[in-house]
Amino acid sequence: MKVVLQRVAQASVSVQGEVIAEIQRGFLALVGIGQEDDPSAVDWMAAKTAVLRVFEDDAGKMNRSIQDIGGSVLAVSQFTLYGDCRKGRRPAFTAAAAPETANRLYQHYVQRLRDHDLHVETGIFAADMQVALINDGPVTMLLER
Repeated sequence: MKVVLQRVAQASVSVQGEVIAEIQRGFLALVGIGQEDDPSAVDWMAAKTAVLRVFEDDAGKMNRSIQDIGGSVLAVSQFTLYGDCRKGRRPAFTAAAAPETANRLYQHYVQRLRDHDLHVETGIFAADMQVALINDGPVTMLLER
């Protein structure tokens, strides 16, 4: 499993020109599910997302988690995180999970974030989405499991 976490001042996702989800301060989480992933990997990733200390405290140090600041998460599925570009000119997606499995585990990630008392908005699985964000910092982390 791969999750790209971007600390944002705000983020939104649109489908066919209509905003379907938006958040203010928190994380934009781009979520990729691989063939080898299972619920335990998803549980670990959700817990890491909830407690990762990348938000500034009063002294300006990255010492607070998204839980600490009462932030939100905009979770967007993104199978292209598993694009292998090492050979040729076109990415290979053979390491990405099949759509049915990926959707089930993506939904599990969203639910586990909510179980950590986080407000979570989502994109639409497998839709053509446009994502807008104001990256705060910028701070971007790649989580892998």
